Amino acid sequence: MKHPTSRLLHAYWDRLRNGRAAPERSEIEPGEIRNLLADSLILEVDMARGAASVRLAGTHVCALFGRELKGRDFAGLWGRPDADPWLLVEAVAVDTVGAVAGLQGLTERDETIDLELLLLPLRHHGETQTRILGALSPTCVPHWLGLRPLTQMRTTSLRILGHETAPASRDARATLQNLPEPANDSAPLRRGHLLVHPGGRA
Repeated sequence: MKHPTSRLLHAYWDRLRNGRAAPERSEIEPGEIRNLLADSLILEVDMARGAASVRLAGTHVCALFGRELKGRDFAGLWGRPDADPWLLVEAVAVDTVGAVAGLQGLTERDETIDLELLLLPLRHHGETQTRILGALSPTCVPHWLGLRPLTQMRTTSLRILGHETAPASRDARATLQNLPEPANDSAPLRRGHLLVHPGGRA
C-alpha cells in the first residue's frame, strides 16, 4: 500500500478485527476515521447476482466521477464492459482477505490519473459476504480534477493482503484523530470559476 489513506484505513480495520477475519460493520466509528471518510466507501455485495453496489461513498470519491455514487453499480465505475471487478470483490468477500489495486482513471479528454483502491471485508449481522470497506485515493491531484469526471478505469496492479497484521498500528487511533489532510490527498473545491486546492504541511 502506497497511499497514506490506504495504510491508515487498513491499520484501523486491522485493530478493529483484533485477530478475527473481519470486524463487524457496526464497530466502525466514523469519528475515529474522520480524516479518511472523504476517500472511503462501503460496498454492498449481492452474491446471488454476482455484483456489488456502492452503499456509501465519500465526497472525494464522488468528485472523481462527478456524481453521487450511492446505489450505483460498482463495476459501472470502470466504464468498460470488458473490465468487471467482480472477481476481486468476490475474493475479498468470500475468502475474507484484503486487496489493494493500482488503477488508472481516464477522462473524455484522455487525461489520466493514478489511483489506489483498497478493499477490506466486513461482517454485517454476522455474515462476511455482504459488506466491504474500501478507499479510492488519487496518488496526486491534477489541476483538472473536479472539473472533468473519470469516464473509464483500468486495473494496473493487484495485491491480495491476506491476514497479515498491519505494522505500527499500536497508536493508530491517535494518529487517525490528529492527522491533517495530506497535501495531495484532497480533491479540489469549486468556488465560482476558481478551483481551490487545499494546502498541506510545508
